[in-house]
Amino acid sequence: MTAVAFGLLCLLLVGPVPAWLSSAQWPMRAPRAAMTLWQAIALAAVLSAFSAGLAIAANLLRPGTAGTPSARIADQIDRLGLPLWLFSVAAFAATLLVGARLVVTTIRVAFRTRSRRAAHRQLVDLIASLDDPVVGDRHPLRARYVRRLALDQPLAYCLPGRRQRVIVTDGAVARLSDAELRAVLAHERAHLRARHDLVLEAFIALQAAFPRFVRSSSALGSVELLAEALADDQAVRSTSPSTLAHALVAVSDSAAPRGALAAGGSTTVARINRLASPNSTTIAAAAYAGAAAILVVPTLAVVIPWLVELSRFFGG
Repeated sequence: MTAVAFGLLCLLLVGPVPAWLSSAQWPMRAPRAAMTLWQAIALAAVLSAFSAGLAIAANLLRPGTAGTPSARIADQIDRLGLPLWLFSVAAFAATLLVGARLVVTTIRVAFRTRSRRAAHRQLVDLIASLDDPVVGDRHPLRARYVRRLALDQPLAYCLPGRRQRVIVTDGAVARLSDAELRAVLAHERAHLRARHDLVLEAFIALQAAFPRFVRSSSALGSVELLAEALADDQAVRSTSPSTLAHALVAVSDSAAPRGALAAGGSTTVARINRLASPNSTTIAAAAYAGAAAILVVPTLAVVIPWLVELSRFFGG
């Protein structure tokens, strides 16, 4: 029953729960808390999957008539019956497969993303205007990681990592006022400081690890939107909501290269709409409480039985 409970919980956390949360409107009223909730759901899904696998393994190795665990297949079949034994082995194999896919996918996503960023960073450093640290006569862009490209398209995006870059184009500079350019730069710096790219990489790996027929396809898009909302909140602190809204409109057509984070994009309208209403502390508190419950309950369900067995072992 423990394995079944954890298996059902895992399926809920990778399918219906993300689908419900991604369709809700309240996360945009508390983006930081909602991001924490999303991370808790992802971590709890992984823990539940492995907990189900451990419970199945414990059932297969449960002590027999002699009082000691047996790894002999014949003994396990005699004790469980062939149908239940086959189901347990298949479920345990599926758990191991998901774990292996998660490890391999995480490594693959990290390697490919960093390779793309490194190649794009080299290209930007090669063609960027390094000898003109001043944008017109208005904005000193003297930060060592800011690069300006001679492109008419209004683009503004960042490349996270050890050798981080913030890229703006001539088209963006021409469209943006002094305050709007500061807002865009503050938005990109927020991405770099908070390392939102690492959160997105984790969700990309998690989405690829679970089978397509059980996972939610909307989780990654929701987390990306929350990351942009968090960067917007940081930008508003150095400018104003109206200034940031005008800046987002100016660069709304910009699309970030793969592995980068852009100020504009398809979520611009939703992000501008949320700037008109303040974040809700009540919603944030409820989301934090939900995240704690989602993590604590599965963890205790795993830890307490093991602690009880250890106490019996050492106490006896």
